Amino acid sequence: MAHLRLPISDYIREYGPHVSDSPVTGWGPKPEPDRLVETHCCFCGMQCGVKLQVKSGRVIGIEPWEEFPFNEGRLCPKGVKRYMQTHHPDRLTDPLIREGAGFRKAGWDEALDLVASKARAIQAKRGKDAFAMLSGVSLSNEKSYLVGKFARLALGTANLDYNGRFCMVSAGAGNKKAFGIDRVANPWDDIPEAGVVLLAGTNVSECFPTLTHYIWKARDRGAKLIVVDPRETPIARTADHHVALRPGTDSALNQALLHELVANGWFDREFVEQRCTGWAELRASVERCTPEWAGEICGVPAALIREVAAAWGQAKTSFLLHARGVEQHTKGVENVLGLINLVLATGRIGRRGCGYGTITGQGNGQGGREHGHKCDQLPGNRDIENPEHRKHICDVWRISDAELPRKGKTTVEIVEAIHAGGIHGLLNICFNPMVSHPDTGFTREALERLEFFCVIDFFMSETARYADVVLPGSLHEEEEGTSTTAEARVVRIRAAVEPPGNARRDTWILLELARRLGKEEHFRFSSSEDIFNELRRASAGGTADYAGITYERVEREMGVFWPCPSEGHPGTPRLFEDGRSYHPDGKFKLLPTPYRPSAEVPDAEFPLYMTSGRSVFHYLSGTQTRRIKFLVEKSPGPICEMHPALATRLGLVDRQLVTVETRRGAITVPLRIVETIRPDTVFLPYHWPEELAANQLTVRALDPVSKMPEFKVAACRVRAATRGEADRARSLFAELKLEAS
Repeated sequence: MAHLRLPISDYIREYGPHVSDSPVTGWGPKPEPDRLVETHCCFCGMQCGVKLQVKSGRVIGIEPWEEFPFNEGRLCPKGVKRYMQTHHPDRLTDPLIREGAGFRKAGWDEALDLVASKARAIQAKRGKDAFAMLSGVSLSNEKSYLVGKFARLALGTANLDYNGRFCMVSAGAGNKKAFGIDRVANPWDDIPEAGVVLLAGTNVSECFPTLTHYIWKARDRGAKLIVVDPRETPIARTADHHVALRPGTDSALNQALLHELVANGWFDREFVEQRCTGWAELRASVERCTPEWAGEICGVPAALIREVAAAWGQAKTSFLLHARGVEQHTKGVENVLGLINLVLATGRIGRRGCGYGTITGQGNGQGGREHGHKCDQLPGNRDIENPEHRKHICDVWRISDAELPRKGKTTVEIVEAIHAGGIHGLLNICFNPMVSHPDTGFTREALERLEFFCVIDFFMSETARYADVVLPGSLHEEEEGTSTTAEARVVRIRAAVEPPGNARRDTWILLELARRLGKEEHFRFSSSEDIFNELRRASAGGTADYAGITYERVEREMGVFWPCPSEGHPGTPRLFEDGRSYHPDGKFKLLPTPYRPSAEVPDAEFPLYMTSGRSVFHYLSGTQTRRIKFLVEKSPGPICEMHPALATRLGLVDRQLVTVETRRGAITVPLRIVETIRPDTVFLPYHWPEELAANQLTVRALDPVSKMPEFKVAACRVRAATRGEADRARSLFAELKLEAS
């Protein structure tokens, strides 16, 4: 049983997170690097080009890669400081096995044999699916592909899923329903050509700072900017129209906008009747969805909805972008489809300056979800339950259909199955559910019920503390590979240095485990390029077709856009230029998205909305960024944003410690009074663990299609912290280098 046997402070003292103040060579004169390694930032889906400075086998700094066509040298604060984690003192450098109250160092043979033997024992006693695997999409395409094959052939389990379940799955499901393909429709350099840019639920300036440049370029050319967000984010402050709607009401707004497009004739009749299916049903579904109806639900003026509809409806060119703000809901797929309906109704897609896309959040969120470590997909974005798709993969892997597991459980379902006693063993790589999974208390209880738990990671994450075995893996810059950016451009990740101490590359660890599980014949890879070449064959003929993409091409062309079915194919930066979708009939699908309430809405007991999101200074669960001093100083811990009108009504003042409560838990944090949020809503960033985890408060309810949890809406109440809560919070914040006052 994976209970913590030491106070959390003891784990932090031994393994961090500790805040690193300086690069590996200190702040004195920097030595001249031996070489510059052109690679990509490890953080968000922009995958900005960077040059790592390497001296004597160590990464000593970073330079802009101005020739890389997306970011042209621009970087965000995280990108500038990301090199400081390579040789961070917290790096795990030896395998660890739980013993007594803590961990002891072990050799690789002992640790790997223990993992293999525990997996075999659990599966022999309880069945193959009693051992599950979770992974992260910070992993390269090669490792993502390898994880999918490893889980299904080496472990033989159906229960494999990934942390993209908390990121892009609603967008992916919506895209496949409407377009028959799951990727952004246009390259980012189409954005400046748009006459109007609509940003729905995306805090671009903080989550994808380098993408902001393309929106500024559109603005410089005269484009109108529409932002839909409950908060007046930095990008919203510059918008022509900011729709500060109630959390969870996006689908009502989308229906009213479509109602106005129809009522005013601002739609492309030829496109919707000849290139689409479902126009009559969709049109009928919004007949009564007036701006007044939606304004009442969304809490915004009907006149504003009409202004936005006119700006969108009368534009000649446009680009619509969305992200987690509309996707992390129990109706995330419906929100995505409602936005796609606005794009298709105007026929503005498949042309320069006429585009649509989701902004993928994680580093390889795009490539990671295409190649098989998602419970319902096989490489090439194939459906694991489709007989033809299964046959293609079985042929590449040289196995029978009976040897390929069927669709397994999604991430939250895996955690719930562990909690319920249906799954007993877990292998987890680069995923920190103790921060990122909804309802933290439930997640902790689940991990404590595992018979055996192994984590592969490069830092001791809050989740790894619960493991029986921790295997030290590799960083982005320690292994060759590729990644696929949010605009579907496959780029090269280059190994700059070796993993430290006795740490090993993730690929080596998985191949060794496969050998010890008796499945070596399926995993005879001598290099990352070997794996990529098998991935190319496995993806051939799928919608995410990489068959024509080679390492040599990716390097020479600074990235290749998929689909790319042959080596002579130029790649596909822009989809749908022939006016056809990727559905067999070539038609785009218009689908009604009637409004329904969120899983939990405010009531008399919990009268406010709580929503959560990110800070520009941290990346996802913070495992990497909470260890870098500059980033920690800029954003040391969570805060609660609240409008001054609400603060006055509750008798609260700025920087006061307050306790935010939902039906699942409570968190005590400093109050930040801002005018950039609705008076009925509070906001918390989610990058911190344990007692400071915003996800103590969030809801485990799932979207019925994508299985995305309800991260963006919870009913809450806020009050002044008690003396005991305040003393505890001050202690916690002091540890984060913030002295709450």
